[in-house]
Amino acid sequence: MPHILIVEDETIIRSALRRLLERNQYQVSEAGSVQEAQERFTIPTFDLIVSDLRLPGAPGTELIKLGEGTPVLIMTSYASLRSAVDSMKMGAVDYIAKPFDHDEMLQAVARILRDRQSAPAAAETASSKPATGNGKASVDNSNGEIGIIGSCPPMQDLYSKIRKVAPTDSNVLIQGESGTGKELVARALHNLSKRAKAPMISVNCAAIPESLIESELFGHEKGAFTGASAGRAGLVEAADGGTLFLDEIGELPLEAQARLLRVLQEGEIRRVGSVQSQKVDVRLIAATHRDLKSLAKIGQFREDLYYRLHVIALKLPALRERGADVNEIANAFLARQSARINRTDLKFAADAEQAIRHYSWPGNVRELENAVERAVILSESAEISADLLGIDIELSDLDDDEFIGLPPQTAGNTSNNSHEPTEDLSLEDYFQHFVLEHQDHMTETELARKLGVSRKCLWERRQRLGIPRRKTGVASES
Repeated sequence: MPHILIVEDETIIRSALRRLLERNQYQVSEAGSVQEAQERFTIPTFDLIVSDLRLPGAPGTELIKLGEGTPVLIMTSYASLRSAVDSMKMGAVDYIAKPFDHDEMLQAVARILRDRQSAPAAAETASSKPATGNGKASVDNSNGEIGIIGSCPPMQDLYSKIRKVAPTDSNVLIQGESGTGKELVARALHNLSKRAKAPMISVNCAAIPESLIESELFGHEKGAFTGASAGRAGLVEAADGGTLFLDEIGELPLEAQARLLRVLQEGEIRRVGSVQSQKVDVRLIAATHRDLKSLAKIGQFREDLYYRLHVIALKLPALRERGADVNEIANAFLARQSARINRTDLKFAADAEQAIRHYSWPGNVRELENAVERAVILSESAEISADLLGIDIELSDLDDDEFIGLPPQTAGNTSNNSHEPTEDLSLEDYFQHFVLEHQDHMTETELARKLGVSRKCLWERRQRLGIPRRKTGVASES
């Protein structure tokens, strides 16, 4: 049974987290500070340390060094992710923003423990391989090879499926809106497959003229058409032994679809103008933002090809569906763009972080990357404001007025004002307890910042849990 150490100074959340983990068959010890953890336990003996970032005395990142290789999952109750990203640079294995739901925490814990368990086997395999040029053995790191930023539950589910599907030769169809990163998923599937050392050929079907698509994909013989002065191998042939990634496959003409179907069914291609076929060993990964099943029903996409492609379907969520991931991705883009212009002082202002979190991003990750690049180029100060991002969002929509007029809370919800946690206190209970305890002397902005959520998220949770906001002056008038 894995043994987990929780280091958290707030008794309520520490107790709730302990019970959550114990219910899921983990052995749990707890401490209120780094010093207490040192005095009571031999820290390196734990399988995982879950620690708050801000603690009395030493910060939670001190446990990275004290753990001597034990993975440390950092919790942060601040809306800004910069401190969490800094923690990872110091060696934390991952971070999670408070308040978090049960599934999010359990998925993170399970993933970290699974990766730690597989690390010795990977290291043993690597030690039997030839050393690299710098004298160090190469150790595979599937987390790193996935190469996608984000830790929300839909993405964790996607990572799990990628790891399961990648070692197979099954065809994969990646679905998602434009700009969500479908090629990154394809690249991860290739990198984690047995074909990783062979080429991955990427083709944007929408970018090749319809008259040339068959020649580009399958090659042509000399004289096959006007201008074909020499024979040429196609992209499918170039991917022999590796992976062929067809982006926007919904744009592929019907004639080319028929040829592609032959590749999938027979493992053969025939160049344009040739009467002979040749064998190819290609794994196909396709991507689209369109509904291929609907296109097949109206005759715009071959139904038999659709079912050949749809062996494994991976759904990539839109950026607006990924919660706090958007801020994490924005900070990664900020670091990358800052490095390009040799600036280390740039950071997002509070209004920019709020705008990033609440804008719908119709262009998804691609739009976010462009917005950050533009802001970095135009920035004249260390703080990037929302205006520089060019986001069309009214921050005034998140004013305090939205928090007023919620339905009254039931007596059962308000009865527990004790500072001591109850036996069945969940993380949602912690949220409710914290808001009720502090809303008389903290503003909505301060409450949201302490809980590590946006004001809009705080408002949504109030509505879901039925917690009314006390209107200013009500207490003095009664």
